[in-house]
Amino acid sequence: MIALLGGCHAWALTPEQAGRIAAGDSDDRVAALNDAVAAGDTALSPFIQAMLDDTVKVAGGKAFIVQGDKVVDAATGASATLPADAEDVVNNNRMRRELEAALAVLKLVSPDVAVRRAAIAELKDDVDEGKLVLIEKAIAAETDADLKDRLGLLRAAVLISSADPAKRAAAAAALSGSSSPATRSLLLEKLGNEQDPNVKAAIQAAIDSVQGQLAWGERLGVLFTGASLGSILLLVALGLAITYGLMGVINMAHGELMMIGAYATYVVQNLFKQYLPGLFDSYILVAIPAAFLTSALVGAVLERTVIRWLYGRPLETLLATWGISLVLMQAVRSLFGAQNVGVENPSWMSGGVQVLPNLVLPYNRLAILVFAVLVLVGVAALIGRTRLGLFVRGVTQNRRMASCVGVNTARIDMLAFSLGAGIAGLAGCALSQVGNVGPDLGQGYIVDSFMVVVLGGVGQLAGTVYAALGLGILNKLLEGWAGAVLAKIMVLVFIVVFIQKRPQGLFAIKGRSAEA
Repeated sequence: MIALLGGCHAWALTPEQAGRIAAGDSDDRVAALNDAVAAGDTALSPFIQAMLDDTVKVAGGKAFIVQGDKVVDAATGASATLPADAEDVVNNNRMRRELEAALAVLKLVSPDVAVRRAAIAELKDDVDEGKLVLIEKAIAAETDADLKDRLGLLRAAVLISSADPAKRAAAAAALSGSSSPATRSLLLEKLGNEQDPNVKAAIQAAIDSVQGQLAWGERLGVLFTGASLGSILLLVALGLAITYGLMGVINMAHGELMMIGAYATYVVQNLFKQYLPGLFDSYILVAIPAAFLTSALVGAVLERTVIRWLYGRPLETLLATWGISLVLMQAVRSLFGAQNVGVENPSWMSGGVQVLPNLVLPYNRLAILVFAVLVLVGVAALIGRTRLGLFVRGVTQNRRMASCVGVNTARIDMLAFSLGAGIAGLAGCALSQVGNVGPDLGQGYIVDSFMVVVLGGVGQLAGTVYAALGLGILNKLLEGWAGAVLAKIMVLVFIVVFIQKRPQGLFAIKGRSAEA
């Protein structure tokens, strides 16, 4: 900023204006600021920025900018000597808002398109009629068609508060072309305060028009959130579909295997923070296999020590795995504490892409969608195109026949259970990117995952996909209509009725033993 102060650019301020902006009654200061801004000279920007930086002092009605040992006259930009009785300029919250708005308005005439676009976005929620002159100058000078339209909407947003009813009505008509939620909020606010019936009708028509345009963003937002929830349900239920479909084991510890994957991600994150901080954005690439292997190893130990003795007794597997889930939760509480722990997103997964004014797709949710598709493709390839997959399908369709032809069914059971547990770990890794990780993480998904498996058809990969996405979207659609609690109840009732009519689910398992 010192370079700007010491430049040869002529200042758009008189000493009197600079002094009025720097000191006095707030109303007088704001009026003086608006008068100076109306001239539209970008050389005002250094002075306004200095005001915001609290580097301006005032003495005898004159303002001075102090930067270290350098003192310049705020009006002329020339070097000056700071008077002994100079006082700091005090800016209250109102004055700071006005200064920030003035600085943004001055950027509207910047030669840089990106700066002008950012200024419009900054001003859309905080601009008054005092800045109207410069906004109109910016509209006249603007060459970019998109920015010119945005400036027109900005001008209308100012005029909607005008004392002239004709201007307010015209502004409402202009705002009807907007698709911004902020415009809808502004129009709703003005509708409640408007007394003129003609203007009130114009504002109501504008609200209806804006709402119609926003409706598409809201509908697409519901579909996206439904697909996002569906992708999470798919990851959670995919491993359960394998273990339940193959062995008939009602694994109530599946959610805790997912929790283990989430904590494995947390551990990898902390290791990268401590030992490889420069590679932190890549920690997720290590966390994914770590989560899979950790959960798969725990699953293999559980299958070999407990579950292998309970095959053919589903009620006992339910009780045993429920007890295991309690043990795993308490073990995690002992190791990591009872409080939730935070897992940070890599920088490339932070933020989102704005598709519509009221629709932002978060990068972490998009990443989970892509991740779910990749996991699904990997599992489908494993089941459909590998020797292990052939054995799994054989044991699923007819365990006795597979055993008779030499398949080691006990080994296949262990590998399949480990695979299902590993996929649960991948689901935990994905969930760690959208929320906190805690000992109770899996409890919120175990019921939903069983509903997905039962609705899709036990042991059916395609059914699991359709059921997960369908339930995710249906749940979000019903939430918008009836609320979260009623939506859950309605989905549960739907599944109960569906299973009554079609007990085998969307896709029935095929094979001699299944058809017998």
